[in-house]
Parts: sequence; structure tokens; C-alpha cells
Amino acid sequence: METDGPKGRYFIAAPGGGTAEMTFSRASDALIIIDHTEVPDAFRGTGTGIRLVEALIADARASGTKIIPLCPFAAAQFKRHSEWADVLETRVRMKPNSRRRDR
Repeated sequence: METDGPKGRYFIAAPGGGTAEMTFSRASDALIIIDHTEVPDAFRGTGTGIRLVEALIADARASGTKIIPLCPFAAAQFKRHSEWADVLETRVRMKPNSRRRDR
């Protein structure tokens, strides 16, 4: 894991080159947002993306942190893994001015 202020990433480098990574932002001491997950073709089908999410989940459990998976891959994995519900933040609130208005 690497961090730079409130932003960070979990990554796995391939011996032959290329890096799989999952980026996140720390919204507060108790909340992390998964922004993006990218897995190079060389890693596809190897479970690398899930290992990145699992590493963040382990750290979140150890620190009592909740997670908002905005990244589509991470969100899909949270739906498939009910055992991760303890770290999933479900009380997300939208700011009033950010709600979509139909015209």
C-alpha cells in the first residue's frame, strides 16, 4: 500500500511488468472510498482484483474503518461477498445540491 495524504493505492506488480492497482481516498478517519481498480490483461482471471479489495478490507477491519465502493468492480464484489458487510458503509447521504433533477 502507498499513501499520499488522503489518497492511496494498493498494488501488485507483475514480474514481467505491469501493475494491478486499486486507488482510494480517505474521506475521514473512519471512512475510505474505493475510487478505481485496474488490472492489466496479464492479470485477468487470476483473482488479482479481488486480492486488492481483500487487502483493503483486512486493513479496514483492523482499524475499524468503513468502505464506500464507488468503483464498479469493487461495488460488484461487495454485492457478491456478503461476508464483507461489516466494513460496507450503507449510510451514504447525498448533498441536497448534488441530486439529479429531471428536466
